[in-house]
Amino acid sequence: MILTPTGLESLRSQLIVSCQAYPGEPMRDPRTTAQMAASAVIGGAAAVRVQGLADVQHTRAAVEVPVIGLWKDGHDGVFITPTLRHALAVANAGAHVVAIDGTRRHRPDGLSLAATVAGFRADSHALVMADCASYDDAAAAVDAGADLIGTTLAGYDGQRPKTHGPDLELLEQIAAAGLGKPLIAEGRIHTPDQARQALDAGAYAVVVGTAITHPATISGWFATALHS
Repeated sequence: MILTPTGLESLRSQLIVSCQAYPGEPMRDPRTTAQMAASAVIGGAAAVRVQGLADVQHTRAAVEVPVIGLWKDGHDGVFITPTLRHALAVANAGAHVVAIDGTRRHRPDGLSLAATVAGFRADSHALVMADCASYDDAAAAVDAGADLIGTTLAGYDGQRPKTHGPDLELLEQIAAAGLGKPLIAEGRIHTPDQARQALDAGAYAVVVGTAITHPATISGWFATALHS
């Protein structure tokens, strides 16, 4: 299945579930990622987002919804699918959409975001999701040719304060500008009410990860509440 920009209509007002585990955790296994993704689809996810080439491959075989893939390389600066090489590898692994760092920061291979998207288009039919941190990032990502823009990095690169929940103000700002691309809310959406608020703020679709697929964090929330 090749996902086209018009095919993104299937994601309108829908839930996207991010299925990821960190290195060293018991669930850091591509097969487990695929099982989480399949479970999320049963629960109503219209698409899933996974990290790592093997995870993308296993998840593609496990679900029939769009797979948003990424490759985290490093921990600081630009590390979400940081180069053109990373992006093409994620697409070749089977991702329908490749999520890349959509900020205006220097990229490890020296390419601009626009050059990265252009190079990607020359070799892949997958769509591009730009993970942004601010309105200026989002506007620049649209100009660069991204098919979707997300608020994934809001609060993480110093451009905006890190909000307790989703950055609703940023969502409203981008939505009001009418940039012409689907706006995906992502980041610190921990409750169904917050997901609804993100949609009401103008999001096209909502990504939820930790609150659904990261048991260590969820358990910690409950344990902390019991001992506070």
